[in-house]
Amino acid sequence: MAQKKFDIIVYGATSFVGQIMTRYMHEQFDDGAIKWAIAGRSQEKLEKLSADTGLKDIEIITADAKDEAALTAMCARTNVVISTVGPYALYGDTLVKVCAESDTHYCDLTGEPQWIRKMQERHEDTAKKSGARIVHCCGFDSIPSDLGVHFLQKHAQKKFGQTCNRIDMRVAKMKGGASGGTIASMINMVKEASGNAELRRQLKDPYSLCPTDHKFTVRQHNVKTAYDEEYGAWTAPFIMEAINARVVHRSNALSGNSYGTDFKYQEAMVTGKGGRGKSMARAASWGMGGLMMGLAVPPTRWFLENIVLPKPGEGPSPKAQHEGSFDLVFLGTTPDGDKIRCRVTGDRDPGYGSTAKMLAQAGACLAQDIPKKTKGGFWTPATLMGDKLIKRLTAHSGLTFELEEI
Repeated sequence: MAQKKFDIIVYGATSFVGQIMTRYMHEQFDDGAIKWAIAGRSQEKLEKLSADTGLKDIEIITADAKDEAALTAMCARTNVVISTVGPYALYGDTLVKVCAESDTHYCDLTGEPQWIRKMQERHEDTAKKSGARIVHCCGFDSIPSDLGVHFLQKHAQKKFGQTCNRIDMRVAKMKGGASGGTIASMINMVKEASGNAELRRQLKDPYSLCPTDHKFTVRQHNVKTAYDEEYGAWTAPFIMEAINARVVHRSNALSGNSYGTDFKYQEAMVTGKGGRGKSMARAASWGMGGLMMGLAVPPTRWFLENIVLPKPGEGPSPKAQHEGSFDLVFLGTTPDGDKIRCRVTGDRDPGYGSTAKMLAQAGACLAQDIPKKTKGGFWTPATLMGDKLIKRLTAHSGLTFELEEI
């Protein structure tokens, strides 16, 4: 890669999570070790963000998400682009195309599996030829899940001489609100799936993000309201499993099926013990189902989109971000029946406070920690960054990865 002016450009710096991340990067990278700039569509908004954040000397770059020439000029100046411009299915195509063509490394926080698959099909060969490393899902979806499984499997191999062929992740605690950007991505995905039978089939396929020559045939378990004997509590479906599980399975495929061709993975949300836990599990399951059904019907979708749900640019207050947190437990079982458990925690609300820190450190890892000989292509957080990113997240982002006694 030719020498470029910047290590990182934050594209979409004035988005809700982009603003949080810009402030975080100002705190983390003020020593000049990483040269970075901010970019987006509006010069005026970028200048205001720069002034409000105290970034007096930071360079500002303007480029519309649909303007290929402007994005090409931007990518010519940086080694890495961090993008927060979503829904990515509406605004992300051109930037991924340009990065793949120009040997510019890229990471984002999308949770849109249908768009990721489309990008892989269109641009993976190009990225492999140019050397560009593309890494989607570098926020709460799906870094804690992908790296949590990676961490547990590494220790299972060390302790038992084999990896786990089953891992169950349980959301023990999660406190934080959703932003309008996340809701907009969900609404767009439902719109795309309406009337598109092939897309609906893809969205049901747990291996939809794996290379086409993957060897996986085992049927994955569909999580429903149930009592978890291992955890001793009631559980409900976890909405982020839809993207997290697919990323984990892609990591398995990209690592040469290191988790095994019969690997099973599922996620669920713990709702509590006894009758109250059971009632909460049912309510969570019904509520999630009701929301998805409502979004599938145009009149109801309009009402939810325009009256009820938060709009793009809206999200949790700074106080809510600071008071938020998450606590995830991973229980692994080996083919011989040995069990191993780890816990992954974060000290801010998962969707925004923690996501901003995870995404920033993923970008820094891409810029500084990956050997130059590493091939281009569409990677996952675990397969490209793995332990290097875990080290950054535990040192600088308030995350913990710890084994627990069973």
